Amino acid sequence: MHVIFVLINTKPGKAFEVAKKVSKIEKVKAAYAVTGPYDVIAYFEAEEPIADVKKMVSKIHEIDGVERTSTAIAVH
Repeated sequence: MHVIFVLINTKPGKAFEVAKKVSKIEKVKAAYAVTGPYDVIAYFEAEEPIADVKKMVSKIHEIDGVERTSTAIAVH
């Protein structure tokens, strides 16, 4: 199982709304509005990281308020 973090930048004032919507996406374990260079951090696990990341990021980009994402796959 691979652990994946999606770091999300949102439009101003949209972090909490985006975090709530991202947390409802299937396979997402958690999504939080955070301080720092990113506005939201989401966490999920995947058997097939490349295919699953592509699907997950596509779903995240459909959410109103999302400007860009960066993905980090944890190295074990």
